[in-house]
Amino acid sequence: MRRADAFCIRVPAISSRDGSDAMAAKRTLSLGLLRRIWVVAAAGFFGLAWAPPAQALPSFARQTGQPCGTCHTDFPALTPYGRRFKLLGYTVGGGMFRTTPFSPAADNVRAEAAKMGLYLKAAKAPANDDKDYVPPVALMAIIGYTHTQADLAPPTDPWKPNDNIVISPVSGFWGGAIADNIGAFAQVTYNAPGPGGFSDPFGHTWTWDNTDVRFVKTAHIGGIDAIFGLTANNNPTVQDVWNTTPAWAFPYAVSTVASTPATKTTIEGAFSAHVVGFGAYAYIADLLYLEATLYRTLDFGAQNSLGVDPYGAGGLIDGVSPYWRLALEPHWNNNYLMVGTFGSQTNVHNWINPGTGDTSTFAQTDKFTDIGFDAQYQYQGDNYWLTLRGSYIHEFQQLDSTFSQGGSANLNNDVNSLHLQASFAYGLDNRIVLTGQYFNVWGSSDPILYSGLASGFSPNSDGFIAEIAYIPFSASKAPGWPWGNVRIGLDYTFYNKFDGTTVGASANNTLFLHLWFAM
Repeated sequence: MRRADAFCIRVPAISSRDGSDAMAAKRTLSLGLLRRIWVVAAAGFFGLAWAPPAQALPSFARQTGQPCGTCHTDFPALTPYGRRFKLLGYTVGGGMFRTTPFSPAADNVRAEAAKMGLYLKAAKAPANDDKDYVPPVALMAIIGYTHTQADLAPPTDPWKPNDNIVISPVSGFWGGAIADNIGAFAQVTYNAPGPGGFSDPFGHTWTWDNTDVRFVKTAHIGGIDAIFGLTANNNPTVQDVWNTTPAWAFPYAVSTVASTPATKTTIEGAFSAHVVGFGAYAYIADLLYLEATLYRTLDFGAQNSLGVDPYGAGGLIDGVSPYWRLALEPHWNNNYLMVGTFGSQTNVHNWINPGTGDTSTFAQTDKFTDIGFDAQYQYQGDNYWLTLRGSYIHEFQQLDSTFSQGGSANLNNDVNSLHLQASFAYGLDNRIVLTGQYFNVWGSSDPILYSGLASGFSPNSDGFIAEIAYIPFSASKAPGWPWGNVRIGLDYTFYNKFDGTTVGASANNTLFLHLWFAM
């Protein structure tokens, strides 16, 4: 995995459990469970004793020569330096290796590297032209232990009903410069199948994942600095730099076997990896960000060849889907504030016979209009970062196709998504990170569209997530630096309401202990 950027984890949707069965299965942590948690944690910390220092994506560390705390408050969440590194197309160097295999860095790239030194406590010396070149490739894997308050509903194969240890996802990356003004973050991922396996024969374990290729130029116009860029990517909002939009939303590592709420807005990953988009952006006077990108779904064969289940997106986009983004980031002293808006408009031709190999779609379309508002505040202390984030998305649905086929009781529905998050990163290079989030999804009741959910015939779900993360050796130069990193995290997700009902909602509560390795 979804965020220099690190990883995005895509989670398969799992069918919800029956409320009465879940209540019967409800239980607290047992002594045996505590022993299992201790075994996994002890094994993890034993391995960490010989781990190299944490550097988010190691290829970025080799390129920039910076520790993870320079770019990330908690990877993939970005600092001002990290945001600028991404806006400049992943091209800035400064590390022990040459940035590109071609000519020495262009003058404007050198100038930008020097300017970014203002964001560092100790600026690195400019790269020497005679340095060796190492391809900016990296690997990562997450080993996760999942305990849900009630057992998973059958079928659970290939996993147990509970207390599962799963290695998923496993990803390979190209992360860094390609040429003087071109860089990329490109990911290929293995995801283990969820309980019950794939829903149709076009499911895949290996797939292309978050990909963002950029061409960037800088300019000085009328005394104002500006960054202008082009982006080609496969997931709306993956190109964003504030972690308030869906692609890089918290939590950054999640269980691939636990149940999650079934309903999200379209912009929250419905077409992730099913599309390709081309857009342009500008960052003006270190204050104003503007972007417009157009997305189009890949055809059935292309999606399947790239390891994507074409039926996972529900259909094909009619023409193109426009995405827009506007943000203001005033900053003073050690304070960084962002307020913004983003959104998309997507018309979808639904599949006629999903899961069968039939590529035909209905002539009518369902229309989804998503409008989001977001904000972030960051404060950098002497030995800590405080970050507050919030986002709200309203989706208006005009279900001409679904309604005409008898798939919904209402012609028009709406879905709302709210996320409020606070994060405190403490220690050298943000060694310990505490994060809490409140989430809420609500919308129109529809007894046909939501008939398969727990009850209540609505998309409503809400709850809290708490996480503590630890990054060892973040401030030391352990053997192997900067070729690897590691992070250990413990998350607990609590549900007040799940898929339209409070009955049995807490049966979906999830404890997730994970080790996140990258090299």
